[in-house]
Parts: sequence; C-alpha cells; structure tokens
Amino acid sequence: MYAHPAGRKSVFVGDLADRGPRILDSLRIARNMVEHGSALAVPGNHDMKLVRALRGRDVQITHGLDRSLAELDALPDERKQPARDEVVRFLDGLVSHYVFDDGNLVVAHAGMKEEMQGRGSGKVRDFALYGETTGETDEFGLPVRWNWAAEYRGHAIVVYGHTPVPEPEWLNRTINIDTGCVFGGRLTALRYPEKELLSVPSRAVYSEPAKPFLPEEELPERLTAQQREDELLDIEDVLGKRLISTRFARSVTIREENAIAALEVIGRFAVNPKWLVYLPPAVSPSETSQEPGLLEHPAEAFAHYRHEGVADVICEEKHMGSRAIVIVCRDEDVARRRFGVIDEGFGICYTRTGRRFFDDPQLEQAFLERVRAATYTAGLFDELATDWLLLDCELMPWSAKAQQLLREQYAAVGAAGRAALAESVTALAQASARDGAAELATTFRARLDDVARYTDAYRRYCWPVDQVTDLKLAPFHLLASEKAVHIDKPHSWHMEQIARLAAEDDELLRATANLAIDTTDPDDEQRATSWWQELTDAGGEGMVVKPMDFVVRGRRGLAQPALKVRGREYLRIIYGPEYAEPQNLERLRRRSLGAKRSLASREFALGVEALERFVRGEPLRRVHECCFGVLALESEPVDPRL
Repeated sequence: MYAHPAGRKSVFVGDLADRGPRILDSLRIARNMVEHGSALAVPGNHDMKLVRALRGRDVQITHGLDRSLAELDALPDERKQPARDEVVRFLDGLVSHYVFDDGNLVVAHAGMKEEMQGRGSGKVRDFALYGETTGETDEFGLPVRWNWAAEYRGHAIVVYGHTPVPEPEWLNRTINIDTGCVFGGRLTALRYPEKELLSVPSRAVYSEPAKPFLPEEELPERLTAQQREDELLDIEDVLGKRLISTRFARSVTIREENAIAALEVIGRFAVNPKWLVYLPPAVSPSETSQEPGLLEHPAEAFAHYRHEGVADVICEEKHMGSRAIVIVCRDEDVARRRFGVIDEGFGICYTRTGRRFFDDPQLEQAFLERVRAATYTAGLFDELATDWLLLDCELMPWSAKAQQLLREQYAAVGAAGRAALAESVTALAQASARDGAAELATTFRARLDDVARYTDAYRRYCWPVDQVTDLKLAPFHLLASEKAVHIDKPHSWHMEQIARLAAEDDELLRATANLAIDTTDPDDEQRATSWWQELTDAGGEGMVVKPMDFVVRGRRGLAQPALKVRGREYLRIIYGPEYAEPQNLERLRRRSLGAKRSLASREFALGVEALERFVRGEPLRRVHECCFGVLALESEPVDPRL
C-alpha cells in the first residue's frame, strides 16, 4: 500500500482498467490505497464497461477490454471468481465525482458541468463517465465530443481526463490531465492547491490509439487553449446588473446603465483586450481645508488617516501628466505566452480608460524599448524572477495626451478671458475718474490677473513632443510580475524599485520624490506640509498621501488607498481662473466627497482583483469582468473635478 509521506491524498481520475500491462495489479494498488485512506478514485467509462462485462452483460470486447478479461481468465481457477467479484465490488462502489475544498475543486473522469456538481442522478453519472457528444462521429469512427469546458463558467476548478491530449491545458478553470500514458505519452498529476503539474514519460507504447493525439513532429509555439478561447469574449459576461466578488470590498455592484456606457468605451476605443489586465482607480482629494485662501491642505489628509488609525504614511510628489499603464515583456515570445498577443510587440502603454496612449507606433516602440532596457539593466526581471512587469505611472507632458482638451477647453478659456477682460480693464482705466469706476477697474484687473495665473498653471505642464526624449515617465507602483501582485509590499518598496529603474535612464524616467512621516508626530506633519508648500510654490501639482502599507483596513472597512492634496494654483485648472475668490471658495468648500471616496475604494478593489485573477492564470473574461467594472463605475454621477 502506497501513502504520501506528507499525508497528501491521491485521487485517481478513472480508467484504471483495459489496455496496458498488469491491469489487475493497477486495480489492486488503487483499491488498497482507497481502502487505507491514502487515495480516492472516481470510475471511468472503461471501468464501468468491465463491470458490466463481469456481470454477464452483452458488451463489445473492444478498446482493451479483452486485456482485462484475459488477465482475469489467466488466474488459477480458485482465484478467478473471487477476483472478479472484488473488481466489481471496488469499481461499482466508486462515486461519479468528488467535490473538495468547500466546492473549490471537482474531480470527475470526463468532467462535470457547474449545475451538476455535488448532485447524484443517472444523468450526472453518465456525464461524469462519458462527457457530452454531438451525435456525430469523426473519420476514425469515434464520437465527436462537445467541448463543455469552453462554455464552463463555474467557480470550482474541474480536473478530468477521458480524452487524451498532448499537453494538459487550463481552460475556464478546467484541466484535462489525461496525457495518454498508455499510448506512449505521459502520466500526469496535478498538485492542489498549488496547481502544479507533474509528468513522467511513458516507458513504451502499450496500445495504439484509434485516433492519433501526439504530434508527428515538434510544432512551433502556439496559443494555449485558454488564449484561443479568449480570442472572442462574450458580451453576456459583462452586460446587465452584476455583482463582482473581490477580496477587499466583498461584492461590487455594477448597474446595467453603467455597463452599457463601459461597453461603448471598450468596444470602440480600447486596446487589444488581452493586454487590458488592469485599470487604475480614481483618487479622492483630502477633506476641504479651512485655511485662508486654500481649498486643500495636507493637514486634512493627515487627520483623515490618523482618524482611521493609520500612523505611517508616505507623501509622494504628484506629477502633472496623464495616468499610464505600462507593460513590458522580455520579448515578443513572452507577450504571446503570457498575454496571448501575436505580432503586437513586447509591451504596451495605455491610458486609465484602456485606450492606446500613443498614436505613433514608432514613438511607442522607442518608448517601450527604453523602459525595457532600463528594466534589464536594473536587474528587475531577474530579481523578481519574471519575464514581464506592469507599472502604474504618470506620463508627461500632460499635453502629450490632452492636446484636444487643451485647445478646446483650457486654451479657449484663457484666450477668451484675456481678450474680454483686457479690453474691459482698458475701458475702465479711461473712466476711472468717474464715481465707482476705480473700484470696478480694480476688480477687473484682479480678474485679468486670475486668467493670467490660470494660463500659466496649465502651460507649465505642456511642451512639444517630437521624439522619445521629450517624454518623461514617472512610475509610482511596480504593481505586478509573474506570480505576484505586489500589494503585499509597502509603498517604500515600490519607491525603491522605481528609483533603481529611473537611475538607469534619467533622460526618460523620473523617480517619484517622497517623504515618509508619522501622522501622530506634529514635527513630521510640519515637515511634510513645508515640503508640499515648496512643491506647489515651484509650480508642482501637489502630493498624494498614502498609507505606508498598500492595503489598510480602517475603522469601517478598507481605508482610502490614497488622498491627493493639490496646490492653490493647480486647482485653477480644475475649478476655473476665479475659483480662489472668497465668495467662490466658500461655495466650493461645501463640496461632498462621499461619492468620490466610495468610487475610489470600489475601483481600487476591482483593479487589484483583476490583477490577482490575471496572475493566477484565470480566463480573460474573469479579468475583464473587473476591468469592465472600473470603466462602468467611471460613468457614475461623481463630480469629475474632485
């Protein structure tokens, strides 16, 4: 009797009988392991055919059944009947399928549909033994099997066999591990919960298959079964009201009307869906400040986290660019193998709404080559044992992606304000001798000055881009690599890795300046506030305050992953040239942040969930469910200025 030294339990996936040598020995080993508790077994169709034959039923002696019967007939007379009875007792006593790990794992010989799992009936047993066929036969005279796994949408992993395949491949959380050992292939096992595959080659071809399943020659690398299935995504997987389960926010509700809006974006403008494995969350501002002349101030951000019980935070410089997700692979082969994309290069850069960042393919290629080169020389590929990285970044200048917005909104407002107010100021200056005209002239001069500050504010973030060296990329999260989503590491770790990366190409890459503080230390708070003042006085946007730990639970669930604190002059771009006038500032201080905070938390949970599903190797539809959810939430009625 065999038993695993660490107490693991073997699960035999059926077809212990027929074909190959020493059939009775195989049955005896499996029976002894099952009876001693070191194994479980489900029956295969060959096993049940043998049972029917031993009970005298009229069955066709084909597909190796003759070998099983011949071994039994070769036994001494006194052992024949007891051995036949023991084979029938053991095989007929096996249950059709097993459900393990609270419904997370199902094992059946030919597979098991979601609605059949854990149930018992003749229909369920037949599916477990034979799967499903189309009613047709192929050129080898074998039934054409319906690919139930391609339509599987269940939560449980299903491990099965029945039909030999050259390589075990995951498809929609199912895997066929029958690699045709008896036909000269391999004997394959799956270790659970690690999901590791182990194989040993067959010593010989014990039986010729009715249908060839091993390639006659080494085939070139191709897409996996899951990647081929992911070529076409089903609209039914994302439309309608949906509840998406996430690790950090339980279920996130996506309303039907928001899903329709997201479909418009992803269907018309998004990059190849196979690249789209993450979309970043919105970031809420800090609570409104009561400081004279200011709408936002670091004190409110620190007070927020202190109230949530978060002492250690990191303040990061907020770059005024466009949010960009950058994926770089070692080469195109990795892009094919890991992302399922062919002839689309070794990486991509896309916006926070999933659109391709660059319209110029040559500029994008040059940009990605520089990022990849820096990743190599920084040693990150080797150190993280990965062939790819996903970076969350700001790409500057802002004008690189917002040209149309600048022309049609910001520049238009600035030009109109200068033209109208300049003439008004001139006219009022000429009439200043009249009663009341001097005071009005002063007011209009102040308004003209506000327009000038507004124009200066957005112009700081604009410059021409003619070549890759005109761009500046400031990553702030090294979010994911092979087998890892790096939310288990503090933000200081992310800053360190980004600094190493930026040091390898300081012409393109920018490290993000940062400051770690303790929110319970007044001196630390003052130091961070002074730093923020220096940043904003120099024309910077401001800073982002985050808990040092990437994911933190607050008083009522997930704490805000980040709070932005923007400078007085930058906020002119957001709220208009005259927002800082006392009467306007007083009105803006009544802004509500509840909806924005809720949106940021839900989008954060969905983004992390998408990455974790991708890293686990789940089907693309499962990853896209979360990315689609982020896009859908973006259409909720939340003030876009927040």
